[in-house]
Amino acid sequence: MTFISISLSKKKKMAAATPLCGHSSPETHLQAPKSTSVKTLAESPGLTYIPPNYTYTTNPHESAASEPEDSIPIIDFSSLTSSDPDQRSQVIQDLGKACQEWGFFMVVNHGVPESLMKEMVDACNGFFDLREEEKREFEGKHVLDPIRCGTSFNSKADKVFFWRDFLKVFVHPQFHFPNKPTGFSELLREYSKQTRKLAMELLRGISESLGLEECYIEKAMDLESGLQIFIGNLYPPCPQPELAMGLPPHSDHGLLTILIQNEIGGLQLQHNGKWVNVKALPNSFLVNTADHLEILSNGRYKSVVHQAVVNNKATRISIAMASGPSLNTIVSPAPELVEVGEGHHPPAYIPMKYRDYVKLQQSNQLDRKSCLDRVRLQIA
Repeated sequence: MTFISISLSKKKKMAAATPLCGHSSPETHLQAPKSTSVKTLAESPGLTYIPPNYTYTTNPHESAASEPEDSIPIIDFSSLTSSDPDQRSQVIQDLGKACQEWGFFMVVNHGVPESLMKEMVDACNGFFDLREEEKREFEGKHVLDPIRCGTSFNSKADKVFFWRDFLKVFVHPQFHFPNKPTGFSELLREYSKQTRKLAMELLRGISESLGLEECYIEKAMDLESGLQIFIGNLYPPCPQPELAMGLPPHSDHGLLTILIQNEIGGLQLQHNGKWVNVKALPNSFLVNTADHLEILSNGRYKSVVHQAVVNNKATRISIAMASGPSLNTIVSPAPELVEVGEGHHPPAYIPMKYRDYVKLQQSNQLDRKSCLDRVRLQIA
């Protein structure tokens, strides 16, 4: 994995000098239509250059240096569910430290069958292999449609398209599913159930790490009716990966996002101002903290900024399970974590209904923490 480190000026020069599919001058470039899936585009015969509307320019002032991959925190889930109080106490401390210092960790010994994880990746790949007209049946029109298939992030708002196709499905509190390919819905139901249990147990540990009751987050966020979203991502090989982006730097809405992928890497997270390549351990889950955990913790735990980069050799598939409050929950800092008075911790975020936050983020461009910044209070 290499980092996108081309400067803005250099990328503009390259973009101006790269003809599309044999065209001889920039003036003859063709813009890829908004409805074109990246899979279809990537499979175009003789494609050696990306269309100009897929050219993504990074911030030239942003550091692209990497920290060692082995420094990413690892959480042993079996210790979290252990009857040994010392083991559980230690892993809760580890969880708190990971959430505070990284906003990211890997989970091992989680008990979810490895075979189920692999079958989910294969089934997701099978969905993206459907004919374009079949996938269009699940296109969706609104950001809160329970099944939505598309490309980029928000093709109506994106100024630059991203090298990514996606499938988003609401699987809790009501279970929705695409009826193709055969067997996909059964796998999705079981995988959703298993990852939901995992998220609930992690949130109990995180709740305790904040000095709250074990079930505080579960009750305050109405997780019995909490929104759980399956997101399948396809990142095909890109002829110019240094000029494209799978997903730009952003944080997630919700509390936790649990992710698996095939053997192809591409996830990067920002830590101490530097990008870190994430290399998943075998049979592990990758977990990042999201915006509403930052809000609930009154800023003690930060949602992590991350991005997806692409390559020119192999297709990357990732599956994310986003766990959040119920759509009608108004999320604000936990009163127990708010202290008024000089030198204390006043509320750092304004209350907002989760439904409204999701609409706001999903209807706009992805841009780091721009959505969270809208509810952040400027404290003198």
